Amino acid sequence: MSNWKSSTCEANGIEIHYTRTGGDKPPLILLHGLSANGACWIPIARALDGEYDVIMPDARGHGNSASPPVGYRYEDLASDVVGLAMAMKLTSPFLLGHSMGGLTAAVVASRKPNLLRGLILSDPTFLSPDFQREVFESDAVEQHLRMLTMSLDEIVKEARARHPDRLLELLGLIARARLQTNTKAFNILTPPNPDYMDLIRAIDVRTLLVTGDAGVVSSAVAGELKRINSRLQVEQISKAGHGIHYDQPDKFAAVVKSFLSSVPIVNES
Repeated sequence: MSNWKSSTCEANGIEIHYTRTGGDKPPLILLHGLSANGACWIPIARALDGEYDVIMPDARGHGNSASPPVGYRYEDLASDVVGLAMAMKLTSPFLLGHSMGGLTAAVVASRKPNLLRGLILSDPTFLSPDFQREVFESDAVEQHLRMLTMSLDEIVKEARARHPDRLLELLGLIARARLQTNTKAFNILTPPNPDYMDLIRAIDVRTLLVTGDAGVVSSAVAGELKRINSRLQVEQISKAGHGIHYDQPDKFAAVVKSFLSSVPIVNES
């Protein structure tokens, strides 16, 4: 990590903070989920930075990125990612997104088919309308506000009780990210989400969907998505919930590496 760089750039009219591993390697952008931030990818980035220039941005309202008063729809987050790639002059980056970041990545790929070299969706928030409403009406904001009154050690202790098998370093990164999340970021939960079936139909780039055996995207939904887009492949990781790269970081990194290495090099001539 000694050569990694943390900085900001202006993208889509706001300041976006990011961490970058650097080097003359294929660029790979990692998008985190709600209440996380770019630093939550550090264990995975360590496994990838030997072969890829890994860029880990904080989404708006998260980490050290700006928290504008409005603009917390998936279209806004997708525009931020496109703006980041353009501001950093990234050539044919790979894009990997988890949860909220996964749906954001799918929006980017559907809108900008020539931008990406490849796409990885890690248990994206592909939710039915009823489930979207259920999440929106849950106590997610109240739980976040409760955590904002807690110390870092208290949040880590609580998380360790829920997830005893996760790396302690990772629990600390997730806890810090939670404390850096603006409550406005939870506006992303307001229905409706973009129709994920329409997004998958529109994506024209090699795509990997990674699911957990106890995650959000079921095997049935994954199979249906694979049928409507021949460029989509699916990998399920066992003993993993929604946070696949938190629960099974080694298996997740191996699946990601295998997919990335299988995508042909883009001819830039």
